[in-house]
Amino acid sequence: MFERPDAGERAVLVHLTFQADSEDLFELKELAKSAGAEPVFVLTGNRRSPDPKYFIGTGKLDELKAAVASYEADCVLFNHPLSPSQERNLEQALEVRVVDRNGLILDIFAQRAQTFEGKLQVELAQLKHLSTRLIRGWTHLERQKGGIGLRGPGETQLETDRRLIGVRIDLIQRRLEKVEKQRHQGRSKRKKAEVPTVSLVGYTNAGKSTLFNRLTGADIYVADQLFATLDPTLRLCALHDGTQLVLADTVGFIRHLPHELVAAFRSTLQEASEADLLLHVIDANSEDRDEKITQVNHVLKEISADKIPQLQVFNKIDGLENVEPHIDRDEHGKPQRVWISAQTGAGIDLLYQALAELFANTKTTINCRLLAHQGDVYAKLFVFTKILTEHVNDDGSRDLTIEMDKKHLGLLKTVQIKSELI
Repeated sequence: MFERPDAGERAVLVHLTFQADSEDLFELKELAKSAGAEPVFVLTGNRRSPDPKYFIGTGKLDELKAAVASYEADCVLFNHPLSPSQERNLEQALEVRVVDRNGLILDIFAQRAQTFEGKLQVELAQLKHLSTRLIRGWTHLERQKGGIGLRGPGETQLETDRRLIGVRIDLIQRRLEKVEKQRHQGRSKRKKAEVPTVSLVGYTNAGKSTLFNRLTGADIYVADQLFATLDPTLRLCALHDGTQLVLADTVGFIRHLPHELVAAFRSTLQEASEADLLLHVIDANSEDRDEKITQVNHVLKEISADKIPQLQVFNKIDGLENVEPHIDRDEHGKPQRVWISAQTGAGIDLLYQALAELFANTKTTINCRLLAHQGDVYAKLFVFTKILTEHVNDDGSRDLTIEMDKKHLGLLKTVQIKSELI
């Protein structure tokens, strides 16, 4: 194994193009910079299929050796997932650290995690990733315990590591279960208070955190890099009509997100899977924005959030020519897309308007009368509805004008309804 420097790693990037779906080279460079590496050389090539031993062919391996020596690289970053044996063979041949795409993303997540839950989730994903890469990782040690005072069950170092990793994984999973119970309690309280939840989702670096700060007045970390935000943040957001929403900023998605991360962050991503509406933030400047939209929808399907209503938010229009803030609507007049710039604030009022329209469709305004003995109903209406006007009559009855969600109409089954205004 090779020690990784604390900072300033000089990295050689490897990007191959296959006949099947290939990764994005620009994205690899951004991932490398986000991890703190300095890309010094990019090795590209074309293959029909990966080489079983080195992933790249022997000719490309010689080129890679020369590049590592010439640029004095500290590590080699592959824009592809490598098998444990391929990663091991490459490290032996190159004598520098080799990191595949999944390992690179895990490294970035490890740097970004700030909360207790986030750190646990990243550690869980790293341990699951590492558990497949232990073979021959200890060739410099005695494989078998033995000798006076050391004879015992005969565990090899490899078996010891696997056992310790398994114990640690079990411990982390138990801790995450406790955190998940706390999250579930928080979601239950929000549902009981009937405050709708809106989750921001989208490809990484689409501007979700900038939009989140703009809508809520929060001050969460924003940077022009991949996975700048990792830990989920929830804030209250008030629309112009007085409707209150809980806005959730979630981790950015990326094509071929490692399965370890999808599994580890499932509880965090549940904020998206249980939301009332998804704000799908899209970088309007991106040349491959349609492909990124597809990738985001694929991840949403993995976490069972593909059936939740979406409002697409095309962000960063300040970088486009002749594009003004506007709302695109479907054939029924319902908002489908909003074109804005979270950085400059252009179109934010239109986004507020679209959100108000979408949530207004679930509400109705009613004139009703409560008799003097219906104090229990009044108490429920006070909690679950918005009382617009109220007049107490001489006989103790109350004439109310209330705004309520249509799913709560059952509260009025014993109430005299005078008229439904909307």
